[in-house]
Amino acid sequence: MKIICIGLNYRKHAMEMGMPLPAEPVVFLKPDSSILKNNKPFFLPGFSSMIQYETEVVIKISRLGKGISSKFAHRYYDELTLGIDITARDIQKRNSAAGMPWELSKCFDGAAPLGRFIPVSSVKDINKLDFRLEINKKVVQEGNTSDMIFNISEIVAYVSQFFTLKTGDIIFTGTPSGVGPLKKNDNLVAYLGDEPLLDFKIK
Repeated sequence: MKIICIGLNYRKHAMEMGMPLPAEPVVFLKPDSSILKNNKPFFLPGFSSMIQYETEVVIKISRLGKGISSKFAHRYYDELTLGIDITARDIQKRNSAAGMPWELSKCFDGAAPLGRFIPVSSVKDINKLDFRLEINKKVVQEGNTSDMIFNISEIVAYVSQFFTLKTGDIIFTGTPSGVGPLKKNDNLVAYLGDEPLLDFKIK
C-alpha cells in the first residue's frame, strides 16, 4: 500500500509557508508505518521540538490504474476521510534550507493519523467539501476542497503518470492554511461538514 501526499495545494497555505504556488502537484510519499488508525494516541517524538498538524481530505483508491485521464479519475476512488499530515517543522525547515530531502520530517512512525472512511457517494460534491480541525474544542483550521490548486481528479491523473495506483492506496490531498503546533494532552477532532471522522489525543 502506498501513501501518496500532495504538498502546497492550497494558495493560502503556500503563502503562510512562504512558498511560491506550484505549477504542478508537489508529491511525496509516507511509509505504511506512519499510519495511525482507530483514534489511537500520537506520542510526541523526542527528535523534534516543533511538531505541527496539517489537516487533509484523504481518498482511498478502489481499483488498479495507470495513466488515468482526469475525466475518468472519479472511477478510481470510492471512499474518503480526513487525516493529519503530522510534520516535524524544524527538521523540514533545516533540510529544505540545505537543499536536502525532507522525508524525515513527514515519514516517521504515527505521522499519518487516519479517520473513519465514508463512501464518496455519501457526499454531494467532493470538490465542495467543508472540513475543519478542532483542538481542545477550538477551531484551529478550516478548509474547503473548492480552494485546492489541483482538484482531486487532477491529482489522481497526475500521480498515476508516475505510479501505478493499486486498490487500497491512499492519497492525502493537501492542507489549507492554519497549520500549527501540537502539544501534550491536546485532543484533536477533525470534521467533514459536521461529522467527526477523527478524534485522538497527543501524548
